[in-house]
Amino acid sequence: MNESNTRPEDPNQLRELVSESYGKIAERGAESAGATETARRIGYAAEQLQAVPEGANLGVGCGNPTAIDALRPGEVVVDLGCGAGMDSFLAARAVGHEGRVIGIDMTEAMLEKARANARATGFENVEFRKGYIEALPIEDESVDVIISNCVINLSPEKHKVYAEAYRVLRPGGRVMVSDVVLERLLPEAVLQSIEAYMGCVGGASLREPYLQTIRDAGFSEVRVEREACFGDTIDLDSPEIAAAMERLGVDEEQAREYGSAVTSLHLFARK
Repeated sequence: MNESNTRPEDPNQLRELVSESYGKIAERGAESAGATETARRIGYAAEQLQAVPEGANLGVGCGNPTAIDALRPGEVVVDLGCGAGMDSFLAARAVGHEGRVIGIDMTEAMLEKARANARATGFENVEFRKGYIEALPIEDESVDVIISNCVINLSPEKHKVYAEAYRVLRPGGRVMVSDVVLERLLPEAVLQSIEAYMGCVGGASLREPYLQTIRDAGFSEVRVEREACFGDTIDLDSPEIAAAMERLGVDEEQAREYGSAVTSLHLFARK
């Protein structure tokens, strides 16, 4: 584990720290009522929350990617950074038995949780694979839709993520992503903090460079379907946010101020 509060520059070390942090989230789980309230706040309908296996909702994320555009029966969907499988299970219900969902995650504890959830509830059209979102274990042009929920901001190589998404999508395939961007630069101490990084703030890109990264990968129809100020939805009582505030010496007012510079986006793009 990194002994300092500063995030490493090496992408592999950073991925290792992210995996370690989210492995602890998987092992800890989430308090049901709190996770449900968080999910409702960021865009999940009550019927969706009732439809996913118990334990799939870990109370993390910044939006509902399955609500960006309708998923169709028979489609093949890949969920980048699937975690315990919440969005994968919602997608699996939407594409039906004739469709298929592949969840990708680099954290073994998350994959174990997702697979256990699938076994417990009889989902047969969803599978979970270990891998990096910058190097997907997926064949070229074999996927109809890419979804992801507040994960790509954690990648130190976002251009590779979108290049991989473009590679695996069939012509006409769609990207439906919930992610966070910065509207203005935050203090360097925040940007370099490992806790702020794990809280999906330190690794966020400025809005226009982020959108340009998607265009540079070859996508068209890149558009923001919906957005919300991250500061309005941030849970200052969550262990990750509370730890970041303590290490940075940030009070609630400052945290809200920094949160106001962060926007949660629902993004759509087409290959």
